[in-house]
Amino acid sequence: MIDFTLSPELTLLQSTARELARDRLAAVERRLEADRDVGDELRRLFDEVGLARVELPEALGGAELGALARAVVLEELGAGDPGAALALDPLGPAAYVVQELGGSEALTALAKPILAEPGARALLVHDHRPRFHESGGTVQGQFPWVPADRVDLLVVLEMERAYVVREGIHLEPVRGAGLRAAGASELRLDGAPIVESWVSTPATLQAHARGRLYVASLLVGVLRRAYEYSRDYALERVAFGRPIAHHQSLAFLIADMATAVDGCRMLVHEAAWRLDQGDPAVEACAGAFVECCEQAMFVTPNALQLLGGHGFMLDHPVEKFMRDARALTLLLGGVDAAREESGRDLGERDGPVALTLGESSWT
Repeated sequence: MIDFTLSPELTLLQSTARELARDRLAAVERRLEADRDVGDELRRLFDEVGLARVELPEALGGAELGALARAVVLEELGAGDPGAALALDPLGPAAYVVQELGGSEALTALAKPILAEPGARALLVHDHRPRFHESGGTVQGQFPWVPADRVDLLVVLEMERAYVVREGIHLEPVRGAGLRAAGASELRLDGAPIVESWVSTPATLQAHARGRLYVASLLVGVLRRAYEYSRDYALERVAFGRPIAHHQSLAFLIADMATAVDGCRMLVHEAAWRLDQGDPAVEACAGAFVECCEQAMFVTPNALQLLGGHGFMLDHPVEKFMRDARALTLLLGGVDAAREESGRDLGERDGPVALTLGESSWT
C-alpha cells in the first residue's frame, strides 16, 4: 500500500504557507516584479510566521522540522512567487554549505548577523567553471547574473571546497528575466578577502544535494501553479461549442502535465525523506533536481500554449511561470552538473525502502 498523505503537523504547515503565498505573494506578483523587492512589511510578516526558520537549528530560532517540512513550504512559496521566496529567505541554501562544511558553530557565527538585520541576505554561488580566482587570500572575478540586488554574505561553493566573503562584493543591477522579485545583478568580486574556507569532498556533495533540493522544491510550486492556471483557463475557454479542455488532445496534454507535477513532487519528497533519515541522498537530490528542470521545459511552455496568444500577454502570469522556471534551472550549476551526480553509483543502490512521510508510510 502506498500512502502519500502528509502528517497533520506538515499539513498545517502546508496550509499556512499556502495561504501566505496566495494572499501575499501571488496576489501582488507583478508589483513585486516591478519593485524588485518584497518590502519591509512582507519581510516582517514572513519572519513572524517563521517559514524561513523551518529547518534551522534552535540556536538560530529555528524549528528543526527537517528537509521534508522545508520542501513542503518551498513548494507553496514557489507557487506564490519563487523570486519573492528567495528574497524573503535571509540565508537560503547558503546555510546548507556553512552548516555542512563549517558545522553548527560556523553557522551560528555567520548566520546570526544576517538574521538580525532586516533585508540582509546571504547568497550561494556555485562556481563550477570557475569564474572566481583566489590570490593571496582574496578573490577576484565576476558572475553575469545572480538573483539578488543585495548580498551581505557570499558563499562560494566549488566541487571540493567552499569559502565565504563579506567585503569587496559589488553588484551592478541588470534587467533580469526570471525571479525578478529577488533582484537581478551582475556580481563582481574585487579583492574580496576570504573570511572562512573549508575543504571536504563529502561535505560539498551533501551541501550540493541540499541546495538542489531547495531549488527543486521551488520548481515544483512553479510547475503546479502553471498547470493549475492553464487547466482552469482551458475549462473556461470555449471553442467549437465546448471548453477546450474537453477536446481529446488537450485533455491528454493536461493530464500529462498533472502527472509531471505529481512525479516531481514525489521525487522531491523522497529525497527530503532520505535526508531526514540520514540516508545517502546525493543522487536522490540530484535526480529530483534534474527531473524538475526537465519537466519545467515541458509543463511551462505547454501551459503557455494552452492559453494561445493570451499566454504571452501580461494579463496572465503564465509567461512569468516560464521565465521563473527557466531561471531556477540555472541555479547551482544547472541541470548538466546535477545529471552527472544523479547517475553516480546508480548500480550500487539497495532495493526498495520503506518511506515515512510524517506519520504515513510509503513502501
